[in-house]
Amino acid sequence: MELSDIFKKVKKASRGLALVSDEKRNEVLIAVADAIINQKERILKANAEDLAKMDQNNPLYDRLQLTDDRLEGIAGDMRNVSTLPSPLGRVLKENTLPNGLHLKRISVPFGVIGMIYEARPNVTFDVFSLCFKSGNACVLKGGKDADCSNREEVALIHEVLESFGIDKSVVELLPATHEATGEMLNAVGYIDLCIPRGGRKLIDFVRDNARVPVIETGAGVVNTYFDAFADLRMGQRIVANAKTRRVSVCNALDCLIVHESRLSDLGELCAPLADKNVIIYADEPAYQTLSGCYPNHLLDHTHDQSFGTEFMDYKMAIRTVATLDEALEHIAQYSSGHSECIITDDNENANRFKAEVDAACVYVNAPTSFTDGAQFGLGAEIGISTQKLGARGPMALEEITTYKWIIEGDGQVRG
Repeated sequence: MELSDIFKKVKKASRGLALVSDEKRNEVLIAVADAIINQKERILKANAEDLAKMDQNNPLYDRLQLTDDRLEGIAGDMRNVSTLPSPLGRVLKENTLPNGLHLKRISVPFGVIGMIYEARPNVTFDVFSLCFKSGNACVLKGGKDADCSNREEVALIHEVLESFGIDKSVVELLPATHEATGEMLNAVGYIDLCIPRGGRKLIDFVRDNARVPVIETGAGVVNTYFDAFADLRMGQRIVANAKTRRVSVCNALDCLIVHESRLSDLGELCAPLADKNVIIYADEPAYQTLSGCYPNHLLDHTHDQSFGTEFMDYKMAIRTVATLDEALEHIAQYSSGHSECIITDDNENANRFKAEVDAACVYVNAPTSFTDGAQFGLGAEIGISTQKLGARGPMALEEITTYKWIIEGDGQVRG
């Protein structure tokens, strides 16, 4: 089948989806969640085929891998989405004009959302649940690394949709080819919004080549500033969690910025990272401090690419600064606008950090690992927007709706 034919089918299915009640959408989501658990063996078998093609030492291996626990979590997130209020039909503005015309601005679906993502088979279920709940059809374009997993997941979703009498083309998966990506980005009139979710290279390609509207998500060059007035034990927990909880995700810590007055605490601050074999690229003051108290085979000097790099691996840079101003300047230069953190007991420094740091999510005394739609109480997420026009931060149900005006009259004409 030509990809243009797929786009036409999804567009048509999106119009029919507008007639499906929220109650029925919720029933479908619960049924898909049940199917994920009841038929997990078929999903895990397909995932095993993908995993067999990837080196286990590849940082993306963890992102690609599905397990019983992760499927339970995915199903739980989908059930949670089914319990959330519908984002549709909300009256955002309402007014009656002097001539008697009654105006309402109400929330509606975008229509068809195109999603381009890499080795993340969980995204297939997350995107479907959020799009279906919000009345959007979706066209998925996964990476070749997760193609077996994605195809089995979409097949399962199609089976459930057909059992409810709903057009299965409300979700379609494209071939895992570069050509398919190009056609999606040029599907004017069929794709209402395209969302890339992956590394900087993918996002740049989509932004530079798309003729359809795009929201940038995903790339996270994340910094944490350990202030002169930071609590050491708190800092240990925050840095370790932000860096090592899951290294391959976009909210993972990439650069630790340390006030020079706290260099004497740096060995203790980084001690939990050594247990996880985190390679540290330290600037000269930090390197001299860590020499002898951090494993030599895990310690290296900074290089040209140390700052501004999203490592997605057990690697982290350290930058020493003399002032808060210097820390803020470093973040302004190297941040991708995703998530930034300060660890401090000084309210004035915390308030300056919150006011001056330009990022979608700004943390005080908490790890950036919380940047996640489910953690924010939004259900699942379709991505983390790092741009300012439109949605910003975790994108969930509300962020994938737009609005239209409804104007009701009784025969008025314009003079």
